[in-house]
Amino acid sequence: MLSRVQGALRRTSVTHLLSTLSFTTRNRVMSSTTGFKQELPDHSIPGPIEVTDEVLYANAHPSVSHMSADFTAVFGESIRMTREVVRTTAAQPFLISGSGTLGWDQVSANLVEPGERALVLNTGYFGDSFAECRAALQSKKYKIVTITHVDTSTGVLSNPQPVADAVKRISPDTLVVLDAVCAVASEDIQMDSWGIDVVITASQKGLGAPPGLSIVVVSQKALKVFETRSKPVTAFYASWKKWLPIMKAYEGGSAAYFATPPVNLVYAYHQSLSQITKGDPSLDERLELHRKTSSRIKAAATDLGLSQLPIGTEISANGMTALWCPDSVKSSDLLPAFLQRGVVVAGGLGTRKEKYFRIGCATPSY
Repeated sequence: MLSRVQGALRRTSVTHLLSTLSFTTRNRVMSSTTGFKQELPDHSIPGPIEVTDEVLYANAHPSVSHMSADFTAVFGESIRMTREVVRTTAAQPFLISGSGTLGWDQVSANLVEPGERALVLNTGYFGDSFAECRAALQSKKYKIVTITHVDTSTGVLSNPQPVADAVKRISPDTLVVLDAVCAVASEDIQMDSWGIDVVITASQKGLGAPPGLSIVVVSQKALKVFETRSKPVTAFYASWKKWLPIMKAYEGGSAAYFATPPVNLVYAYHQSLSQITKGDPSLDERLELHRKTSSRIKAAATDLGLSQLPIGTEISANGMTALWCPDSVKSSDLLPAFLQRGVVVAGGLGTRKEKYFRIGCATPSY
């Protein structure tokens, strides 16, 4: 089977695509205390992404108390820098141990009460979704409208701003929730100017840290909705009633406790945020590098005759690329062929998972 895949690769010159990918390789070497060393393949999946050496070292920080003065300062600054990445001045970040999925639990538990409606936009059909959104908002009252900025499974990029504008115009009390797990720090997000009420993301993609940190940024408008809800939150771990005092305390310079935060991961996240918000390249320059990296991958794929899942460049993400497999080749056969050449890419998802593969473009190794 592998020989057939290799033949297909040769016939379609996917080796050229691999050579395009190779510019991200840093010849990473994994070593242990025994002195054994192993060169690692280029890690080019949508996430978790390859992180910088500085972030790796920060993740190896000696264990310290989550109540210590050093950690309190790092956690508080991480909260402040999170605002900078999504371009907000007053929204409240929540940094909680968990995956990006925990963000949706937080939104559902804290903002939507029993009997209230949520309008979930399907970003797979852009020609109809905007008109359907407008019609739905005019016919019924919705507590939240959700938008996926980048669909990790397909590489489809949406434009949240016109949707948010329509929601504010037609149903101003409705909250706009942006799923940006695969978008923050690889796509431009203007939380305040776009009128986004909640941004949901996680640490392991464009934010350049190891997985394990659920990151939710909540506008003051959404916090007021939470604080004035008619019924108590039924969740325990995901309740903002528990976490809001913790976040405010750490940002104010005082330690507080509800559940133990992932101390080492917060150090790693802090290091990555410092690079993103204070380092070289700047955030804007980093976004441009993601665009250039993505364009190179997509151009190489087009030269090979490979098609993207998104039907147009204007709806194609910059942090990842999703490509249809060559004819008669399955992604589960294609991935080992990539690995043999020193590159790790991701397969497809869902019912069509064998028909396409995905390449991450958000690695810091531009």
